[in-house]
Amino acid sequence: MEHELISILKYPLSTEKSVKLVGTANTITFVVGYHATKKQIRKAFEALFKVKVLKVNTLIHKGRKKAYIKLAQENPAADVAAQFGMM
Repeated sequence: MEHELISILKYPLSTEKSVKLVGTANTITFVVGYHATKKQIRKAFEALFKVKVLKVNTLIHKGRKKAYIKLAQENPAADVAAQFGMM
């Protein structure tokens, strides 16, 4: 199970824009597996971090797929980002 989650969620993206989104939009940005669907990304993120996900937006840019994961109000993205050292 853990291996499947890691193949879906590869690593958090910590660019200037993604760090800004953590504070302003309660959103975390991850690089995800190229063939991962929005439903798979949502389930993997909820299972790993024990938070409620409101919405997942994805885009493919320069050969890698990024997911913008918007969290529910009761789960601050800054707290989740602190768990993996982004903030």
